[in-house]
Amino acid sequence: MSASAPITQDVLTIPRKMPEGLRNLVGLTREGLKAALLEAGTPEKQVKMRVGQIWQWIYQKGVRDFGAMTNLSKAYRDELAAHFVIEVPEVVRRELSADGTRKYLVRIAGGHEVETVYIPEADRGTLCISSQVGCTLTCSFCHTGTQKLVRNLTAGEIVGQIMLARDDLGEWPEPGRAPKNETRLLSNIVLMGMGEPLYNFEAVRDAMQIAMDGEGISLSRRRITLSTSGVVPEIARAAEEIGCLLAVSFHATTDEIRDRLVPINRRWNIQTLLDALRAYPRLSNSERITFEYVMLDGVNDSDEDARRLVSLIRGIPAKINLIPFNEWPGAPYRRSPWPRIEAFADIVYKAGYASPIRTPRGEDIMAACGQLKSATERGRKSKAEIAAETGP
Repeated sequence: MSASAPITQDVLTIPRKMPEGLRNLVGLTREGLKAALLEAGTPEKQVKMRVGQIWQWIYQKGVRDFGAMTNLSKAYRDELAAHFVIEVPEVVRRELSADGTRKYLVRIAGGHEVETVYIPEADRGTLCISSQVGCTLTCSFCHTGTQKLVRNLTAGEIVGQIMLARDDLGEWPEPGRAPKNETRLLSNIVLMGMGEPLYNFEAVRDAMQIAMDGEGISLSRRRITLSTSGVVPEIARAAEEIGCLLAVSFHATTDEIRDRLVPINRRWNIQTLLDALRAYPRLSNSERITFEYVMLDGVNDSDEDARRLVSLIRGIPAKINLIPFNEWPGAPYRRSPWPRIEAFADIVYKAGYASPIRTPRGEDIMAACGQLKSATERGRKSKAEIAAETGP
């Protein structure tokens, strides 16, 4: 697609109300699905087999209609339909960037909205998913942080974002045909959308266990990255109960600056965070921690900052993702000039750390890092109001 290609907006669906009294199976772990089936009358001696069959229909084949589950008897399919539904969140708007990035405005229960972003690349397709409606962290450079926390997403609403993206990409196997064996369009997941994943730990854990299950969506744990702003008590737990890769929104090399950029630092400062990362159970040269560092003009982008950064993380197998600041209406910061970003990256690289500069994607549709915010919330506020909320 050329850089001048038009942006498209398509209303894909009309939000529908969940049928009253029916339980959604999406988001239940295997144990949760087993308990639900037993409660609905599935015989104990059959339940293990039924869990495996239904699991594959939902997560491997993308089927939403019990009537299509042809290896189940018609009577059992009718029984399932009387108790359960298979529902994913509704896509109310799909936006396509000139660079191929797709942004979905997703409506969940209660009429709340979150955003999900798909980023295609030559060797992978990455889905950035949200874990909360809004955010509690109020990071001053982040547009999402200007929207107050409304609620946590459920496991079904989190894994449902993966499923609706696969719907849009046409990546479920066609009925009656063998599964596709080409390179996956959706091959990687990053928990870097709206919200702090470690403040919604159980739902994120359950959703990622579903995504990693080998009989369903079947994503490797090394293809899932959880990004945290530094919720120190949950970091070791994430390694043990989720086991995916870890990224840290670092963004500053002194407590004074990080307190302003990432207010959670006032609770767990840089030294406390680094101590937790050094003790991270999965820490090894093959599973480096990613340090995310947004480049803000005149704030955190000096040569001294670069040298202090490599000194702070010394001994931690890591790579540094340098993120050119993605501006938004009323933003209190500016993107560092490109030569300054390159000079910073060169210092980090010469110290022995990979220092890729992230190419901004989807800026024309406000889909880039730090720009996500539900459209209804964005529409309610003027630029002046946003600037007043996020001023330093």
